[in-house]
Amino acid sequence: MEEKEIKKIVRENYAKIAQNESSCCGSASSCCGTTNMAADISKNIGYSDEELGAVPEGANLGLGCGNPTALASLKEGETVLDLGSGAGFDCFLAANKVGENGRVIGVDMTHAMLDKARENAKKAGYENVEFRLGEIENLPCADNSVDAIISNCVINLSPQKKRVFGEAFRVLRPGGRLMVSDIVLLGELPDFVKNSKEAYVGCISGAVMKDEYLGMVDEAGFLGVRVLDETVFTTDLYSADHGLGVDELKGIENLIVSVKVEGKKPS
Repeated sequence: MEEKEIKKIVRENYAKIAQNESSCCGSASSCCGTTNMAADISKNIGYSDEELGAVPEGANLGLGCGNPTALASLKEGETVLDLGSGAGFDCFLAANKVGENGRVIGVDMTHAMLDKARENAKKAGYENVEFRLGEIENLPCADNSVDAIISNCVINLSPQKKRVFGEAFRVLRPGGRLMVSDIVLLGELPDFVKNSKEAYVGCISGAVMKDEYLGMVDEAGFLGVRVLDETVFTTDLYSADHGLGVDELKGIENLIVSVKVEGKKPS
């Protein structure tokens, strides 16, 4: 698929998710999710009941594949950037950690997601969070302006992952850190999966090999790049709505993993 087509497909599908409050990414068991289903998904990938109860209703769409804020060691007064912020779930959790003197910026390319996130922030009274329209390959942020970058199951959707990590490096302050949860591969996917639009939106066919992913983070200039946690997904964690049946997924289930990756910009 061409880059323009990929972005169009991703934008359109995630707009539908925002409008329908359904879940459709890697760990989702249904693309017709409910609030309870989103909560169940989030618990399975590392969020606590306390965290789930600390964000505005409607912020959690069950789209992630890990809990980056749990690993980011966020401190009072820091500035945090969330790549692909969706309805604001991780942004609000980060805002609770950095406090009134801190700041959280969410970037998303989908208008419907931004509208939902801004509505959530307004109704819950979050004054230290803002949401900006933009692509993660061209971040609407100044050089050396944030202390920590988080992202949850989004970078795999970008056709320009090297550029994403380059942009992340640019906007981080010296000594700043990158903490992301994402989907990577341990082996090559068959062509019928690579060419599936549904599998792309489902965070599968856009993923790259684990070593390639870590190599791109390293090449961007980050130090101490490492995987903190790795989980192999099984077929029951993927939806048939992605255009792939359970039988088709059985042959590739051990090739798809969720990783939590960290790196640091040199001081």
